[in-house]
Amino acid sequence: MRMVIVTGLSGAGKTQAVRALEDLGFFCVDNLPPRLMGKFIELCLASRREIKNVALVVDIRGGEFFDDLSDALAGLQQNRVSYEILFLEASDEVLLRRYKEARRVHPLSQGGDVLAGIRQEREKLRELRGQADVKVDTSRLSPAQLKEIIRNHFPGDESGGRLRVTITSFGYKYGIPSDCDLLFDVRFLPNPYYQRELRPLTGNDRAVADYVLAPAVTGQFMQKLIDLLQFLLPYYQAEGKAGLQIAVGCTGGRHRSVTIVNELARFLRQQGYPVQVQHRDIGLPAGGEVCGS
Repeated sequence: MRMVIVTGLSGAGKTQAVRALEDLGFFCVDNLPPRLMGKFIELCLASRREIKNVALVVDIRGGEFFDDLSDALAGLQQNRVSYEILFLEASDEVLLRRYKEARRVHPLSQGGDVLAGIRQEREKLRELRGQADVKVDTSRLSPAQLKEIIRNHFPGDESGGRLRVTITSFGYKYGIPSDCDLLFDVRFLPNPYYQRELRPLTGNDRAVADYVLAPAVTGQFMQKLIDLLQFLLPYYQAEGKAGLQIAVGCTGGRHRSVTIVNELARFLRQQGYPVQVQHRDIGLPAGGEVCGS
């Protein structure tokens, strides 16, 4: 199990860092008291769910509990629990500006003196910063750039930090999915619904898939769609997007859209993208003559 301890200066971007780690498949816990680290690791190891990557956010919000961090880290070392420390920081000027923009109170500020709180926190974390495995100055970084740095240092699960793609087939007669990023209408393709022997089947059946994929227009469409996604997906990932929702619709969501989604998923998996397939309406009745799929 890989364990990352996320810490650093307040306002330096720990929230964005944790979100990036969550997108990489890490099980994240925010503001865990250091005394509970050992117990938490025991629970993870005893869990029925296989937890491979854990990220714990520990910072001065813990108040007096934060002072137990050195002892907690020593305990982990004694028990041969390996960990890495990710330390986030920024310049005093940048942190001060961020606090003013967010209109938040610094945990160590007294009488509203944010700058004094920042400097006190920096001194308090000096020793911990020296122990850090990865130090990131976020003064000039955008959230997307920070996410890319974290992806490079902590690749996470088997996806290697690649953009996760969910492809959903659906029927227009049942409504368009509300959470799709890209939407494609394949109702122009030949409809297996009007072939009596294919009507009770779905796009998961070979006979239906062969019927949908056989016409030249399907091949042309698939090639153009693949070219578009090959162009778009790297840019979505570079922008810091963790997941992409693609929806493919036909009339009933049982034949054409299912076939196209399966073919698209097969290609993207070959390209190394982690892909999840959902056939939303495949189990619903096809309906009457005018309700093809």
